[in-house]
Amino acid sequence: MDEQITSQSIPVKQVPAPKKINGVSIDNLPDLLTVAEVADLLRVSKLTIKRWGKRGKLPAIRINARGDRRYRKEAVLWLLGIQTE
Repeated sequence: MDEQITSQSIPVKQVPAPKKINGVSIDNLPDLLTVAEVADLLRVSKLTIKRWGKRGKLPAIRINARGDRRYRKEAVLWLLGIQTE
């Protein structure tokens, strides 16, 4: 039996895969990131992130009386070379 198998053209909707950085989806990141979150994302130490802030490479936003650092998601993505929409 020589049966010819024909494949029917089934339209497949292309859904862009969410961009991920080190296993973390960019879409799920909060607008402000902590030192630890940025360090994990970039795979560097927390001290490196703080140094980059002092040198102006990754500017920090200081919050509360203690002066805790937060980093804008856009700045972190820019550092990675990812353009935001």
